[in-house]
This record gives sequence, structure tokens and C-alpha cells, in this order.
Amino acid sequence: MGSTARTNNVTVLILTGLFQDPEVQRVCFVVFLPVYLATVVGNGLIVLTVSVSKSLHSPMYFFLSYLSLVEICYSSTVVPKFITDLLTKIKTISLQGCMSQIFFFHFFGVVEILLLTVMAYDRYVAICKPLHYTTIMSRSACHFLVAGSWLGGLVHSTVQILVTVQLPFCGPNVIDHYFCDLHPLFKVACIDTFMEGVIVLANSGLISTLSFLILVFSYIVILVHLRNHSVEGRRKALSTCASHITVVILFFGPAIFLYLRPPSTFSEDKQVAVFYTVFTPMLNPIIYTLRNAEVKNAMRRLWGKKVNSGVE
Repeated sequence: MGSTARTNNVTVLILTGLFQDPEVQRVCFVVFLPVYLATVVGNGLIVLTVSVSKSLHSPMYFFLSYLSLVEICYSSTVVPKFITDLLTKIKTISLQGCMSQIFFFHFFGVVEILLLTVMAYDRYVAICKPLHYTTIMSRSACHFLVAGSWLGGLVHSTVQILVTVQLPFCGPNVIDHYFCDLHPLFKVACIDTFMEGVIVLANSGLISTLSFLILVFSYIVILVHLRNHSVEGRRKALSTCASHITVVILFFGPAIFLYLRPPSTFSEDKQVAVFYTVFTPMLNPIIYTLRNAEVKNAMRRLWGKKVNSGVE
């Protein structure tokens, strides 16, 4: 391939956005801004509560606080720009900005997938090997699992961006999406991106499929093991697992729909993407706190202290 084929004539990309109608975009702004603020506040509250509450120092809450932190970062790679773009007529992003958005979006997305897998393993050990739980899930083991999740996200997104950064973009410069993602960007490359698409599919598909299979296997083993527990023990364990399974379905459902199939021009892609970039990060703290008495009680104590200190 000649050197001219590798030259980028495109330095700025135009995003088509979610909807074209200005009225609909204004309605979306009014809806999505509070949702994003609720995501940051809700997840931030979980991080704060777990860090200051002595009753929430078990591995499960240690992982939950990291999951909430990742949710804030994951949503923040896309949503703030998306919301501000709803008020602009022409939505632009630099090619470097586009690459950065893709890198961090995939980085935090895979960290979340791996953390959800770690949390399933934590529940498996707690329910199936309770006598060895404190030994297996020691503080150093928890830090190692969290560090492994961040490293896995870094390796994944580095591969994705190395595949993308070498592509030539020579116009047209319009991306049919409301943020930069791999498949929409591939469509504006000057060359056939079939092989790049296969690499991305293999990379995303491998992590998603392996993690999902580990998650499913963990919860099947847990459910089988729960038959031997008392009614009260079974109810408490199922309540905790139900929160995890709900979050897993909300996250993996759209991810599998978008990344475990060949790239296409399905119009539903943008609507599905809105669900997992805007709404799912907000739902996670609600799901975990509504179904968890310990977190709710810790939050009440935290805010009770704040109110009392404010009164004094």
C-alpha cells in the first residue's frame, strides 16, 4: 500500500447525532441531563458510603465501590459531550478526540465486565465455600482482582486503538452515531476494514463471551448449592445474587447485541447504545441499594451524621 493511502485528509469528524429534529433533541437534553447527574451522584454516593462506613468493608462492597467508580468514568466518556451536542446544530469531534473517546469507552467498558465477573466469583466463594471465604478473598486477593480488571481493560482498549489508529480517513467525514465507536468509524475509512472488523469482533467477543460464560456458570453453581441452605440463608443469598444478575443482564444484553455480530447499519444500534451509555450506569446504584439493607442502613447513618453535625 502506498504512502498516500495512509494519509489522513480528515482531521474533524461530524456526528449525525441521535435524532435530527431540533425539538426532539431539546426534549432529549431535558431528559438525559438529570439522568447523567443522577448517575454521577448515585454512584458517587455508593463510593463515599463504602469508603467511610465500617460496616461495608467486606470484599463485596469493596468491588461494588470500584464498580460505581467505573460507572461514573464509563458514562462520562460519552454522555457530557452527547448532552451538549443536543443543543448544537453541527456536532463535531476531532479525529484525535474520536480516538481518545473510543479508547476510554472500551477501557472502562471492559473494566466493568471484568469487575462484574470478579463480583460473581466473590458470591460463588461466599456461598459455596463459606469456611474458606476470608482466606480466599483476602485484602491482597481483592486488590489483585481489581488491578487485574484495570489491566484487562487497558490491554483490550490498546488492541482496539492500535487497529484503528493506522487506518486512513480521507472523507467523507460524517459518522452515523452520537459518539465515536469502532464500527461507525470504520465506515468512513478509505480502505476495506473487513479484517479490522474481525479483529475487533474477536477482541470484544472473546472478553464478553468468556466473562458471560463464567458469570452464568458461577450463578448456576450458586443456585444449585443454595438448595442445601436454610430458607432465611437462601432468601438473603438470592436477594444479593438477584441484584448482580439484573446488572449483568442490563450490561451484557446490549454489549452482546452490538459487538458479537458482524458490523451492520442497523438503526437500532443508536437506541441500544443510549440504553447502555446513559441509563444502565444510573440504574446500577438503584438496583444495588434498593435490594441491599446494609447499604441503605449505612447511607442513612452517613446522612444522619451529616445532618446532626450540620445542626450542631
